[in-house]
Amino acid sequence: MQTFLRGRDLISDLDFSKEEVETLLDVAWDLKRKRAVGEPHPYLRDRTLGMLFFFSSTRTRCSFESGMAQLGGHAAFIESRTTQISHGDTAREIGEILGRYFDGIAIRHCDWKVGNDYINTVAAASRAPVLNMQCDIYHPFQCLADLMTIQEKKGRDLRRKKIVVSWAYASSYLKPISVPQSLILQMPRFGMDVTLSYPKEFMLMPEIEEEAKAQARKYGTGFEIVHDMEEGFRDADVVYAKSWGPLLTTDDPVAGKKLQDKYQDWITDAAKMKLADPGAIYMHPLPADRDIEVTSEVMDGPQSVVFDQAENRLHVQKAAMALTMW
Repeated sequence: MQTFLRGRDLISDLDFSKEEVETLLDVAWDLKRKRAVGEPHPYLRDRTLGMLFFFSSTRTRCSFESGMAQLGGHAAFIESRTTQISHGDTAREIGEILGRYFDGIAIRHCDWKVGNDYINTVAAASRAPVLNMQCDIYHPFQCLADLMTIQEKKGRDLRRKKIVVSWAYASSYLKPISVPQSLILQMPRFGMDVTLSYPKEFMLMPEIEEEAKAQARKYGTGFEIVHDMEEGFRDADVVYAKSWGPLLTTDDPVAGKKLQDKYQDWITDAAKMKLADPGAIYMHPLPADRDIEVTSEVMDGPQSVVFDQAENRLHVQKAAMALTMW
């Protein structure tokens, strides 16, 4: 167990070692138990978290605010467009100033080729730890909640378990690529064989795919890329299928939407789930485009663990805050 994480930033999935992630998960399970039995755990009494949003999210805001309250502290919601961040304050200034006002800073900034750089610039100037609530490259807290959920359903030893991280069609908007990128980086470290499945125009960042392969080699796990949804689902123990934009092909929303609409048959339905292992679980970070990205039959069915995933965001985030902000 690696116990001294005070003051550490969590921006990239690999910022914490495997042993440090295991420590975080141990704390998350303890906090989940305490929450279940009503045992107070105000480890961050009188501590404050500044939550800066450039991109809204129901689950992210609610879970961080609730988590800080349960830990005895306070979370301040800051919407970038309603502050001088939108017309003057630089990232470095925000790091310097909010790092003096708050005991931790959490940022959600998903703009392509902007978000991750912004968060790192804030972190470089901040005396308080900076937590990435999602950027254009990584979504570490979603991935940690996913890992916690998989271990709850499949056991702590995940070696030789197969996860398929699959693209799926959605009509709402061109979604960030950060969720699949975090998954392919983190899951090999915990023994999972990863299959990444997407139409050829929807590739992830080449350096992320290469780092995922390096992690798979390091930990002796499998990593493959396929371009057929059904092939990816075959024999999977964990089905994680969601939409993301073709940002490495085009960042033009009109052209991207035309590409996306070519693949409307990439939907998670009962027929595809039958290709997976009979005990497979279905995962999605939410919100999903119901009956477009995934059928309601699957989303609401016995294999779906999407609401357990959503709950576990609360617990892993509390663990990270308790470990870094005390």
